[in-house]
Amino acid sequence: MTDRDVELLAVGAGPSNLALAVAVEELGFDGLAESSLVIERGAAVQWQEGLLLPWAKSQVAFVKDLVSLRNPRSEFSFLNYLHSVGRLDDFINMGNFSPFRVEVSGYFGWVAERLTKVRVETGRECVGVEPVLDSAGTPQGWLTRLAGGDTIHSRYLVIGAGRDPYIPPVLSDLPAARVIHSTQYRRRVAQLSRELPYRVVVVGSAQSAAEMVRALQTDLPNADITWVMRSIGLRAYDTNKFTNELYYPSFVDKVFEALPEGRAQILREMHRTNYSGIETDLLADLYGDFYLDRLSGRDRKRLVTMADITAAREAGDSAVLELSDRRTGERDELRPDVIFLGTGFVREMPRLVRDLGARLGLDRIAVTRRYRLVAGDPAGAACYLQGVNEATHGIADSLLSVLAQRGADIAHDILAHRLASTEAEAYEPDVAVAGRPAPPR
Repeated sequence: MTDRDVELLAVGAGPSNLALAVAVEELGFDGLAESSLVIERGAAVQWQEGLLLPWAKSQVAFVKDLVSLRNPRSEFSFLNYLHSVGRLDDFINMGNFSPFRVEVSGYFGWVAERLTKVRVETGRECVGVEPVLDSAGTPQGWLTRLAGGDTIHSRYLVIGAGRDPYIPPVLSDLPAARVIHSTQYRRRVAQLSRELPYRVVVVGSAQSAAEMVRALQTDLPNADITWVMRSIGLRAYDTNKFTNELYYPSFVDKVFEALPEGRAQILREMHRTNYSGIETDLLADLYGDFYLDRLSGRDRKRLVTMADITAAREAGDSAVLELSDRRTGERDELRPDVIFLGTGFVREMPRLVRDLGARLGLDRIAVTRRYRLVAGDPAGAACYLQGVNEATHGIADSLLSVLAQRGADIAHDILAHRLASTEAEAYEPDVAVAGRPAPPR
């Protein structure tokens, strides 16, 4: 077991913290980059590992990479990655703004290896964070505990490990071997026999469920697939050139500064542009698959809409799911061997953040416009949250669109904190308070 000190520790080597690492290196803050560490629990830096399917595409334009919207001349751009690996001509010739997901994941791994000052360490799982308090109970640092017993002390902590997968409570008592969340898909499906005629249920009506349904036709070619959802049917994302402007980094200010009722409307209407929908080309491919099934008389895929799973239990060599038809009230049963969940993520803050908030005695988790956790009186340390601030910063907070600018926002806020006096009375976080907009910056 080891105990070491860094000035900045970022938990999770996903795109959020990689964008921060690039910003810290490029902005040249005195000594900060050399004393910064990014830790990743996985064995390698990968993006959306569970659904890293060979045909899946990013739904975000390639120029919304880790850096280009902040510094289009950066050596860490996606285009420079393509040039460095000899694929720039081919990518241009493809004529599509949306790269394949495996290529975006490769880009993130390339950035992690290309960093020269900020260190990235894989196989380092964070199991808990504790504040280091002075005699007045004010945070002066953070103690991060890793699996295996190692610890890391830091003055600045950035949590960018994503939200916790959502497992519907009705399914929580089933054996883990039967239930596979989309974040585990690739690893878990590889453990199943391609030859067996599994009875499979896929739950959910959005992109992750759709991708699993398509992938299962190849990964488990003899499977009988039932796709269950509460909605009336499948639909495409509600996107167009006008709604895409709501994902500009500059729109974050408008969301954060809005009155509560205005922000609620923004979040409600933007929800349809990113959630409960499927990419248009994938929808067309799936419809073709279902059509060909009917044409050939195979009938190995079924779509069950407007259905609630009201109970689940084990029975012999299968699970039993009780379904209730939302339209008629009729009840039915399914007996799947395996259940795949495209149910997304828990909406509340990740457990790691909630546990830290409890240790700090916080009544609620709130961040400033520049993503700093609001922890009471001015402190000698600061913690930042990435990708979990939709309620105050907008739907784009969990997406790639704002990464480059957000990394710079956090880096500059760390610089401001470092330069502030120990009293820090002149620095007032711009916290959104219910009932009124934040003060101007």
